[in-house]
Amino acid sequence: MSATDELVRNNDAYTFRYRERNLHAAPRRRVAVLACMDARIDVHRVLGLAEGDAHVIRNAGGQATDDAIRSLAISQRRMGTTEIVLMHHTDCGMAHFTEAELNEEVRAATGREPPFRWGAVTSVEADLRETIARVRSSPFIPNRDQVRGFVLDLESGRLRELVV
Repeated sequence: MSATDELVRNNDAYTFRYRERNLHAAPRRRVAVLACMDARIDVHRVLGLAEGDAHVIRNAGGQATDDAIRSLAISQRRMGTTEIVLMHHTDCGMAHFTEAELNEEVRAATGREPPFRWGAVTSVEADLRETIARVRSSPFIPNRDQVRGFVLDLESGRLRELVV
């Protein structure tokens, strides 16, 4: 059985419980979180969130890509969130390669140049500063003054706020 088959089988228990909940699309805590997709991070556990508390948007590096900005804007404009938490972390895989290295790997395998940037970083803190600046400067985000950025230390599990 594949991992996907097992996940689909696990869904049987979830569908029964889902009917018993009374959740709304608008998150109870009125917060959206943009975090890295790293499988070592359980955003709900790290922040003490329950199902229905927040919108959680994840991508490689937790970066403020156009799609992440789109999701955050919808979260605020249509779903009532008023705060944004940006979460980067130590030992991020995005700091373990360069744009040129991954471009060469993909070009060798596919014969094509990707139409996007990978988002490789040299410093998690510097990238978080850029992410905060990008979200705060977006004209599509109504509550730009309610954006805060944190680095999660994967060894201790503690968040450290990056004040800019």
